[in-house]
Amino acid sequence: MTEFSLREKVRLTPLLRTVNPKNSFWTLSVQQNQDDESTYHKILQTKYEANMSTLFNIYCDESCHLEKDRQPVMVLGAVWCPKDRSREISVRLREIKHKHHIPPRQEVKWTKVSPSKEAFYLDLLDYFFDDDDLHFRGVLIPNKSKLNHDLFGQTHDDWYYKMFFELLNVIIDPLHRYHVYLDIKDTWSRMKVAKLHKVLSNAKYDFSRHIIERIQTVRSHEVEMLQLADLLIGAVGYVNRNLSQNHAKVAFVERMKKRSGRKLTATTLLRESKVNLLRWEASEPLL
Repeated sequence: MTEFSLREKVRLTPLLRTVNPKNSFWTLSVQQNQDDESTYHKILQTKYEANMSTLFNIYCDESCHLEKDRQPVMVLGAVWCPKDRSREISVRLREIKHKHHIPPRQEVKWTKVSPSKEAFYLDLLDYFFDDDDLHFRGVLIPNKSKLNHDLFGQTHDDWYYKMFFELLNVIIDPLHRYHVYLDIKDTWSRMKVAKLHKVLSNAKYDFSRHIIERIQTVRSHEVEMLQLADLLIGAVGYVNRNLSQNHAKVAFVERMKKRSGRKLTATTLLRESKVNLLRWEASEPLL
C-alpha cells in the first residue's frame, strides 16, 4: 500500500472514507476489497503529486453585510485564480482600463458603474468569462430581516463566519493550497481574521495550515481582482433587489446572465466552476 507522510495524510483525510488511528500513525483505507484499495491509493497519490504545489489566490468581498443597515439583500463573493496567473490577470485588467482611458490606479466599483462607462464595464465582464482561470462563487442572502440569531444561540458575527464558511468551503480543495484576501474594512479586525482562519482550517482538518496558508486583509483600490469581485457581487445584489434604474448596471447584469446561463437569483449546481451561487434562506421558527 502507498505510504504517505503525516503532512500528506492531514491534507488527504477529507477525501477518504475512513481514517483509523494506529500506533500514532494514520492508516488510510476505503470500504472495498484489497485490489480496489491499492488502485485507489495509486490514483490518489497520482492526483496528489500532480497538484501538491498548486497555489490559488482567493479575493473576497461583501455587500450590505451589517446587521442593521436596513438593506435586506446581502451578498458575499469571491473571485479566485491560480497564484501564478494573478499578476498577468491584473495587468490585463489594467490594460482594459487604459483602453477606455481609465487611470490604471483608479478603483473599479459597482457603485461607479454608469452609462458613460458601460462599454468599459462590459469589457471587464467579458474578460472574466473569457479567461478560464478566473472563477466566481457567491452566497446570496435574500432577506436578512428573517434572521433570528437568538433562536439559534448565536450573534450576528457568529452567523457571519458561517456564511463565509459557506462561501469558501466549496472553493477549497484539500489537494491545493490557498491564500485568501479580504477587503480591509472595520468589520475585519485582526482577531476576526484569525478566527475565520481557524474555522476554515479546522473544517478541512488543516490543523497545520498547509491548505489555507494565509488569510489577510488588503486594500481594494490596490488589488484589481478584489475590484472584479466587487463588480460581480454588485450585479448579483442588483438583480435580487429588483432594481432597474441604471441602464449600464442592467446591461451588465443581462450580460452576466447571458454568459453564465444563469438567472443569478437561484442556487447553481455545486459543480459549477465559472459562476457558482448559493441562495441561502434563513430558517423560519417552528410554531
